[in-house]
Amino acid sequence: MLPIAKILKSNGIDGDVLIGLTEIDASEIKTEEPVFIEFDGLPVPFFISDVRPKGSTRAIVHLTDIDSLRDAEELVGREICIEGDWDDEDDEDFTGWTLYDGERHVGTVEGLEDIPGNPCLIVGDALIPLHEDLILSADPEKRILVMDLPEGLI
Repeated sequence: MLPIAKILKSNGIDGDVLIGLTEIDASEIKTEEPVFIEFDGLPVPFFISDVRPKGSTRAIVHLTDIDSLRDAEELVGREICIEGDWDDEDDEDFTGWTLYDGERHVGTVEGLEDIPGNPCLIVGDALIPLHEDLILSADPEKRILVMDLPEGLI
């Protein structure tokens, strides 16, 4: 399950709720597919019957079977999830990007070695740990990744 929003508060008396979007835009919400809200450790499916964007990171939604203020209040604070895995298509593996260690050119990323718990970029003969603490900047338009690599790694 992938969290896409959090229910912030009820909105009105007809069961509408205000959500804060975390990973997607309101226009990307698919009303024909169910979303899931966890109750007692189990995902319960709901369909979204109406979405009204409120700025770029919030929306007012109406979930099927949530028809009262009382029902909506019970959802406040819960996450809205969808089925799937971000790794399917949303994660960038940086293949083809140019890698820099600070200002020093390292090479072109040839791929990703997905070692569990320690994904590494393949650059020439080297495996470079892909860890957020090492990344200084990433420019998707120019396809440039700047990292602060430990001494002696390359």
